[in-house]
This record gives sequence, C-alpha cells and structure tokens, in this order.
Amino acid sequence: MPSLPKGPRRLRRIGAADRLHVTEHLHELRQRLLVSVAALVVAFAGAYVFRDALLSALTLPLPPGKRTLVTLSPTEPFLTTMKVCFWAAILAAMPVWLYQLYAFCIPAVGRQSRRVMLAVVGGAATLFLGGVAFGYYLVLGVALRFLLSFGGDAFVVQLRAGEYFSFATTMLLAAGLVFELPAAMLAFARLGIVSAADYVRQWRIAIVGIAAVAAVLPGGDPISMILLMVPQVVLYGLGVWLARVFGAPTTRNADRIETSLAGGPLS
Repeated sequence: MPSLPKGPRRLRRIGAADRLHVTEHLHELRQRLLVSVAALVVAFAGAYVFRDALLSALTLPLPPGKRTLVTLSPTEPFLTTMKVCFWAAILAAMPVWLYQLYAFCIPAVGRQSRRVMLAVVGGAATLFLGGVAFGYYLVLGVALRFLLSFGGDAFVVQLRAGEYFSFATTMLLAAGLVFELPAAMLAFARLGIVSAADYVRQWRIAIVGIAAVAAVLPGGDPISMILLMVPQVVLYGLGVWLARVFGAPTTRNADRIETSLAGGPLS
C-alpha cells in the first residue's frame, strides 16, 4: 500500500484512473470535510456581519403589524441571532458542500471531466438557491398570512422571535432541498439504480410521495402545500428527462461499482 505524504497536502480532484486504498480515501474525505467546514465558518462570519439586514429580510414576509417579535429571556436575542446566522451560513455554504460531495463520490463510479463536474454542481446549486428563493418569495408569505389569520379574532397572535426564525429558516432550507429532486433522480440513474423508464412507470407513487413531503414541510396549510407540490411535479418531469438523456450508466460505471462493493481498490 503506498504511504501517504506527511504534513499538509494540497487538495486535488481524484481522477477515474487513480487507484486509491482505504487510507487514501479517508485522507481525501478528511481534506474535503476541512474545506466544507472552512466554507461554513466563512459564510457564518459573513452572515454575522450582515445580521441586521438578515433579520429584517426574514421578517419582511410577515403581515404588517406582526413584524415586531417577542423575546422572553435576556439571552434570547443573542441566541436567536446566532441561530439565524448559522442557518444562513448553511444556505450559503451549500454549493461548496455539493461540489465537495460530488468530487469525492463521482470518481468511484465513472470518468468525469472538470467541465462536467462544474456543470452538474452548478445546476444542483442553482436548483437549491432557486428553491430557497421560491420558498421566500412565494410560499413563506402565503403560509404566514394563512396561519396568522386562522381563527379570526379568537386569538391574539404574538410571535416569539426564536420560534418564528426557526420556522422561517427551516421552511427555506426544506424548499431548497426539495428542489434538488432532478439532481437526485439523475444521480440514481447514473449509478444504475433506477432508470428513466422506472421513473415513468412509478409516477403515481411519486405524486403520492411529493404530496406527503409537501404536507410534512413547515407550514402545513393547504395553500402552501399546493404551492410546494406544483414545482415538485414539474421538477420530477425534468428529472425523468435528465435520466433519459444523461442517466444511462456505462459498463465502466457498473464494473467500478461492483469492484467498490467487493472491497477492492477503485480503478
């Protein structure tokens, strides 16, 4: 087994022709985790610098008159702000995480050029950010208006800062993740797990699954559920097209997967 060089090593992209043993895979994973953590730290620092604008932007979808939030302890303003900055940092660092994950996993199943890798990761990051924007501009405001007006004058609504920001950031993160559906479908097709024909045959089950996901996401009201279902159905169709055009696994991919499962070095 080749020995690893001592001391820090520049992170490199593993090629399809490289033969790596378990220790080298663990070293590669460690390096990519360090890059991911560094991206999160940088994003958190940026979010903290712009924390006031971030808090104002998250309260903007609230109806007028409901944008003054309540805190019930001396530490709640500080802790709530730190949580908001942390979730904002996750959203900002997600494209870097996607690239690191893709660059680590894909060489195990096939040859990919840097241009293809950047195109795939760029598409996945665009889908994620598009989902966050969709959740912020369309879903969050509708859900809040429905939920806060439900019951009419029977309730006096006062929003606690920590609970509201947790609700808002969770919904935005969930909206971004559900928009990754086409990327996930393409990945399964490239791995040879599911084909485009399988996606077409199981479309009824997919619709039920999409409805279930939309129902359990934050909000839970019928309007926001429909707003989340419609783009997911469209994205499912996009995923079928991507799987049909780009998803056919090659013989080399299948051989590499079998070798990996057998515990041998990847070639």
